[in-house]
Amino acid sequence: MRKFAVFSGFLGAGKTTAMIAVIRRYSELFGKAAMISNDLGRGVTLADHRQALLSRCAASEITEECICFVHERLAERLNAYYDNGFELVLSDIPGFGVGALEHVYHGMNADYPGLYDPAPFTVLIEPRSVAVLRGEIEDGMAPILDAQLKEADLIVLNKRDLLSDEGLAKQTAWLQARYPEAKVLAVSALTGAGIDELCLALKDGTASLRHPEIDYEDAGLIRAMDSLTEYYLQYHAVVCCNDFDGTAYLFGLAEAIRQGIAAAGGASPHFKLLAWSPEGDWGKADLLGTDRPIQVTRAFARPCTQIAVLLNTSARCPAKELEALVESAVFTVSDRYQLELTIHKKDCFNLGE
Repeated sequence: MRKFAVFSGFLGAGKTTAMIAVIRRYSELFGKAAMISNDLGRGVTLADHRQALLSRCAASEITEECICFVHERLAERLNAYYDNGFELVLSDIPGFGVGALEHVYHGMNADYPGLYDPAPFTVLIEPRSVAVLRGEIEDGMAPILDAQLKEADLIVLNKRDLLSDEGLAKQTAWLQARYPEAKVLAVSALTGAGIDELCLALKDGTASLRHPEIDYEDAGLIRAMDSLTEYYLQYHAVVCCNDFDGTAYLFGLAEAIRQGIAAAGGASPHFKLLAWSPEGDWGKADLLGTDRPIQVTRAFARPCTQIAVLLNTSARCPAKELEALVESAVFTVSDRYQLELTIHKKDCFNLGE
């Protein structure tokens, strides 16, 4: 079996966490599975790929370009996995990606016919984004969400653990009625609920290879895409005396960044802070909107003397302003913990430029 599935979905939908959960469970149930992290950031070992490695998953990454436009690199990666006995490979795309069904599935089938069996084109969404689509929350991102879901063979409502039974039933029913050509599943990548059903759907299902009508010239879609800035930062932090609480540091840094973005009138659908120690311990904090509480999705098990840190966000904020406020927060909070910083990589660009 040589299955391949794209996991699309907007920022904060939980694509990386879901892919890790599927890779682990699929490997237990059916056969070897691997994942590819796809990011526009320059460099290697960005946040999502580092998280997969720390989670001990078979994983690799394709950076700097969307897999929509690098078919040769994607084909080489898939062949390497299949030649080593892997039966399922998942890849995400950048969290604002639209058109991957056409560019990846149809494009790869045209360029490399028979290379793989396309699993259902999968789009993840989380409860808050459903509320945005339903008009209950206004944040300007609804056109991107709608365009992504139009491509889906399989819609995965992630983070079902955040919903009551009634809320879950209402959201899944609404999604099924709004996008009748897709199958809707509800899962929690955090608790594992529904992951077995998702694994089975990927194993036994196949892509419809539809050609959904998406208006790429829609003013709302263009405005939403052009408003987003990508920011990446990687640095090393050493404590000058004793040790420190890495989890508290990540939380404090996330809070300082949240306040900075909010004060600038911007918004961050997903800001990821990932850090790890030389001993292999690691922690992660996520900001899923400036109006939402910070989530410590993994805490350090013990005090740290040094950590490597990766920051990654897509935010509705001008590039220079976002760069300045994030770096101000990094240095201010690091000074509070008496950390000596070494910056390794930095990248910041607006998608509309």
